[in-house]
Amino acid sequence: MSEGMIVCVAVVGHQNNPLYIQSFTKGDDSLKLHHIVHCSLDVVDERANNPKKSGLITNETFLGLLNPTENYKVYGYLTNTKVKFILVSTDLEVRDVDARVFFGRFHTAYIDAVSNPFHIPGKKITSRKFAERVSTMVKSFGLSSGG
Repeated sequence: MSEGMIVCVAVVGHQNNPLYIQSFTKGDDSLKLHHIVHCSLDVVDERANNPKKSGLITNETFLGLLNPTENYKVYGYLTNTKVKFILVSTDLEVRDVDARVFFGRFHTAYIDAVSNPFHIPGKKITSRKFAERVSTMVKSFGLSSGG
């Protein structure tokens, strides 16, 4: 496994309620990663509410790098229904194009999960199939960057 990888992904509702958060680390980093995700929501809100100031195109969903820390890079994505996706990576050399591809796939998996008739809108995503899909995407992140 490569040195840099995704260590956490999150889906946060339009009222900043966590719908899904999964960390992919060994050890007790999950609380720290939850904190990083939570702190990045302010940046997402700021960029979403001031698109001209942040240089975003009005209908752009990919928010780019939110807040790099010493050990992590945090990327954001905002759906048109104001649901936020957060990606935390230890790879400090993640390319925007790789993050965009990941978010596109993640968004598709999210749509499939919330389209399930048994899913209650606005509630946590508990689908095992969704969790497995996300895990597979995380493991393959950045591997197809040759093309």
